[in-house]
Amino acid sequence: MKSRSTLVTWLSELDGSRLARVLATRKDAASSPEPRSVGELADRLQRPGSVALVLPQLTLPCLQAAEALAALGARATRDSLAELLGSTSPAAVHALDATLAALSDRALVWHDGNGALRTPTPLRQAWSTPLGLDAPLEELLAGATSEELRGMLAVLGVKPPGTKQQRLAALVEHHSDAERVAALVAGAPAATRKSLEQSARSTPRQSLFVLSGAPGRDLRPGARWALDRGLLLQDRHWHGPVRMPVEVALALRGPDWHAPFEPLPPVAQLVPVTSSEVEQEAAVAATAFAAHAASVLLACATTAPARLKSGGIGARELARLGKAAQADDAVVRLALETAYAAGLLAHDGDRVPPTEAYDAWAEQEPAEQLAVLLRAWRDLPLTPTRARDQDDKALPALAGAPDCGGCLQARHGLLTAAAGLPAGQGVKAASELGPLVAWHRPLADDASPEDTAPFSTVIREGELLGVLARGALSPLGANLAAHADGELDITARRLLPPATTTALLGADLTAVVSGTPSARLAALLDSTADRETSGTASVWRFSAGSIRRALDTGRTPDDITADLTAGSATALPQPLTYLITDTARSHGRVRVAAAACVVHGDEPALLAELAAHRALSTLALRQLAPTVLVSGSPPATTLAALRAAGYAPVAETAGGTVRIERHRPQRAAAVPSPRRNVGPHGPRTTAIHASVMPSDTGMDALADRLLKAPPTAPEPDPFGSGVPFATDTEEIVAGYAKHLSYSDVRQVAHAIDTGAAITVEYVATSGNRTVRTLSDLELDPPYLDAWCHLREAERVFTLSRIHGVMPA
Repeated sequence: MKSRSTLVTWLSELDGSRLARVLATRKDAASSPEPRSVGELADRLQRPGSVALVLPQLTLPCLQAAEALAALGARATRDSLAELLGSTSPAAVHALDATLAALSDRALVWHDGNGALRTPTPLRQAWSTPLGLDAPLEELLAGATSEELRGMLAVLGVKPPGTKQQRLAALVEHHSDAERVAALVAGAPAATRKSLEQSARSTPRQSLFVLSGAPGRDLRPGARWALDRGLLLQDRHWHGPVRMPVEVALALRGPDWHAPFEPLPPVAQLVPVTSSEVEQEAAVAATAFAAHAASVLLACATTAPARLKSGGIGARELARLGKAAQADDAVVRLALETAYAAGLLAHDGDRVPPTEAYDAWAEQEPAEQLAVLLRAWRDLPLTPTRARDQDDKALPALAGAPDCGGCLQARHGLLTAAAGLPAGQGVKAASELGPLVAWHRPLADDASPEDTAPFSTVIREGELLGVLARGALSPLGANLAAHADGELDITARRLLPPATTTALLGADLTAVVSGTPSARLAALLDSTADRETSGTASVWRFSAGSIRRALDTGRTPDDITADLTAGSATALPQPLTYLITDTARSHGRVRVAAAACVVHGDEPALLAELAAHRALSTLALRQLAPTVLVSGSPPATTLAALRAAGYAPVAETAGGTVRIERHRPQRAAAVPSPRRNVGPHGPRTTAIHASVMPSDTGMDALADRLLKAPPTAPEPDPFGSGVPFATDTEEIVAGYAKHLSYSDVRQVAHAIDTGAAITVEYVATSGNRTVRTLSDLELDPPYLDAWCHLREAERVFTLSRIHGVMPA
């Protein structure tokens, strides 16, 4: 607990502003409540998950310094870190101090008062082999005996001290001297020296020394020499790989080797831009996106898009929405994903209709609408415009893909990188922001197959939204980067014009709206005309079909004329007035009525009597002519009702002749005898035959049997086999993998628990079926993290999409 006590002391000594930054960082990084004391904060900083959440937010030099600190371990000091990173010049030392200050602000490093740099325990665990180095000598020798340490010191020519701790300290002191280790290896046999030098520059997994079995067996030439001197170590039982301590590896890499350290961001080619130019271009882009987004969501409100069986909105629905909104695929996907994240859309069965929040959103000004979508975009844990997966298959929108922390960091890195550009300067080409994003967020996700340059997809999204303009961060982007949501609303209202409430109606039967039409005006024009274009200017065209569509909703010609007059900037053109009048004149001349059957006869008085008969009101009879009635009930029901009322109707055929009614005698279906109910594995009896009580059983026996029955039937297991789950893993997998049989569930659970490889039949988000061999499975319900042998990369699989399992 020494590390925790030192951390508590350091935190308690921080001034208020610096401690507030640490608290803010940890509050943003984790979803747990804000810590109430320094001790509670220190405990939280020691948790592995806390460090894992903070590391993706670090810049490249912070991440490189943190890895170097993890490699140095307890021996880390400011000087040793500077030497390892090659930061010895005054400028480099200044950059390293700034990097350490940034790590200190996140409570990832602090001075312990004795010149050493201390780090949270989980930081070393974030890298299995930091800088390709193994653990320190002291850690690797933790299980060694005192006699083994004495033997190593004796071979090295060092007089062994008395106690085990003293011997361990003496050996660590000897191997910490890089010159002594280099001189020692220089006198080793040639084969040993060559192997040691090669192993020092490789990762532990690539070491040339791999031993197993008893001492003296399966040893590579010269390995015994290195083991005797502590240059290589293996556990006392001679199991597992031989390991090289970090002190030895660093000594053999030589004084000229330095860990990578890039304290300054990449140099981008900049061009001068004025704030007015940036604001003007950003306003145009933001206005166009707001108009397109409103059109996409209006199309969803008119006809909710259908979901694919595999989930998400497919290419056909995306094309329909794009055609209705006159927007390309990227804009449609961006509008759908941001609207869904903002709660404006929701899944409802096999459809994705708008929510009640959409109605309030649609009544807002374009600036307020855009601000809602911008905030949703900033916090999206995915790349909304991504249309292809890693296998270059088409991806549906709103497919419910697992959260992608790297995608979120890419967006935050873009905002940070653009915010760091000099005032009045922008990059010459937007693609030059990619290396800057990689420097600000090295762990950001840049795996989109559509990217022609690093992070080109997320950069393009920023341009579509008006966050980036002329290669610089717009005022909208600056508010997003600073999380100034109140300022974002003000900036959006300043840049975006208010909604247009009137249209310019032309004699060519068109309606033109500059800017974003208001919700009322857009609804009016959509109901009376057909939209042709959308964007900074929208165009609708009137036709006989569009006017008829409005009349079909129950509106009168006078209502349509009055509404269009109120929404027009000028008087209604005469051609439009004529179109409304002519369409209304022919509207409704032919009527279509719903009828289940027709009742007709030769006596008008009789049919009038039937229509007025109270006993026949359930038939919903309606008189179309003196001798013709229509019934809302089918012919059989109508015949039965008329006969029950005392009339004598007859049925007609489709040809108009009287239908002869003949009733066949009813016969029971043949029931097979239990003796003849033979299945593929021999005779069996039906469940009914086995459960029916004998005919001679009395009521007392029946009651006694009912009383002895359990109050409720036991719940069967999900597979109906009666076999309970063997492990918790099986039960968890079965709860999500609904397409798998019990044997398949057991195979998946066994592979997760034992680390074995399996082959699965998987239905991807795109709907394509594929067969994958997976290993290194980790369960993260409802997902499965695994190494995909087909793609030779880590992939995330959804358990519900696994349809079959086979041995690997």
